[in-house]
Formats: sequence, structure tokens, C-alpha cells
Amino acid sequence: MRNTEMTKVRTAMTSQEVQNHVNEFRSEGYAEDHIFVLTHDKTRTKRLAERTDAEEIGVGDQGLGTTIANWFRSTGDELRAKMRSLGVAENEAERLEAEMDRDVIVVIAWGGREYGDDDFDRDIYYYPYVPYAMHNDPPYK
Repeated sequence: MRNTEMTKVRTAMTSQEVQNHVNEFRSEGYAEDHIFVLTHDKTRTKRLAERTDAEEIGVGDQGLGTTIANWFRSTGDELRAKMRSLGVAENEAERLEAEMDRDVIVVIAWGGREYGDDDFDRDIYYYPYVPYAMHNDPPYK
């Protein structure tokens, strides 16, 4: 049995890649309601979530306070807040949101613990998208 208490983050460019990540997370034992998809466009996120049987990050996942605050945030701020509520560190949330600016899709298998304020999950496993040469960033290890 694999550790489904560890949060894992992958990125994708196509709905097929998203489906592959969702299927892999399911095969590892993650519950359907703990696999999330995020994009910069809410309509695209909803469509991908429906097609791949993934979830959108909702009130129960991010908490009522974050949900209410998101009403007043920009799209980028809202996306970062959603990722932060799942334990993604601030610098990683910024990096992933910048990736979403370039149409990258983020797929998260959540370990189940909610985070707030400046707290984050130090054990998240990130699977960076391969073509880092596109923007000259080194791959994360």
C-alpha cells in the first residue's frame, strides 16, 4: 500500500496527460475527492475536472475563510490561496501559478491535511513538467 497521506503535485499540458495523472493517483490509492485539477481559467478547470473525474478545490477543501477571501482576490491570488490551503509552499504556489499563466494544468493528489496562514507541507512531492529549457529554469529535485 502506498502512502496516500503525502501530497503530490504534477503538471500537464493536455487533457490526456491530466487523465493519465488522475489514473496514476487513483492506482496509488488516492480517493477521488482528493485529486484536484487547477488551471487559470475556471471554465477550463471545470471541464477538465468533469472529463477526468478529478475535483475542483472547493469550500470543504480550502476552508470557508479562504473561500470568502477568494471572492475579493485576483485569479492568480485565488489560485495560489487554493494551492496553499492544500499545503503547497508559497514559493511553489507562485511558481505553479506562473506555469498556469502559460496554460500548464496542475494536478494535485492531496494527502488530506488542511493548511492555513504560513504553514505548508514540507513533504510534498513535485513532479515538474519536463521542458524547463523553454523558460531556462532548472528542474526541481
